[in-house]
Amino acid sequence: MRSKETIDGVLLVDKEPGMTSHDVVGLARKRLGIKKIGHCGTLDPMATGLLILVVGRATKIQDLLMSEDKEYEGTVTLGVATDTQDKEGKVVAEHEVPDFSEERIREPFEEMKGDFYQTPPMVSAIKKDGVPLYKLARQGKNVEREPRLVHVYAYQILRLALPEIDFRVLCSKGFYVRTYADEIGKHLGCGAHLSALRRTRSGNFGLDRSVKVSDMREMSPLELAPSLISLPEVSRLRGA
Repeated sequence: MRSKETIDGVLLVDKEPGMTSHDVVGLARKRLGIKKIGHCGTLDPMATGLLILVVGRATKIQDLLMSEDKEYEGTVTLGVATDTQDKEGKVVAEHEVPDFSEERIREPFEEMKGDFYQTPPMVSAIKKDGVPLYKLARQGKNVEREPRLVHVYAYQILRLALPEIDFRVLCSKGFYVRTYADEIGKHLGCGAHLSALRRTRSGNFGLDRSVKVSDMREMSPLELAPSLISLPEVSRLRGA
């Protein structure tokens, strides 16, 4: 058995909806019995899927792991725009959704491939004068944000059942899927919001080795610790 002092590595967690990323970290700290745990890339409470936790000495490579490309699967719902660009927000516009052809639906996806600039949403953790934007948004404030260069490597439309579009996107660090959904709605002229989101991959880490939150709640340190990916294996997986 490894002692608490020697528990180091990366824990892949399949996050449930309704939890914050910090909630998952808190659960891991409780189950493993150690405090030195962080996460790599926040998932909103509505989102599910892969959340990478760094434990012990692995916290030193947190920034490296956060810089990896990401893969998401999500649902865009056309015809309704919200102030947060997702289903949790207040409806700000509603439009009838035309009977778009698949070719027309693909146009905004095709336009947002490769390098392009994306303006971060107000409900993001980016700071303005030291204050996270989402805190300013809660105060009803809307401040100017600097557009950021992002990259979409590939996308796939998984299901088309208007007003819903299920998609998969492989993108760079710093990409906002909610803003992607909002822009798709703007391109099509009917508005849209992100109604579901699941992160399926980050770098070379996928859900295949993840631990479900429901299982974590029942696991002892002895049972959970073997699920950690060791630092040498993390280096191999990253090709370092």
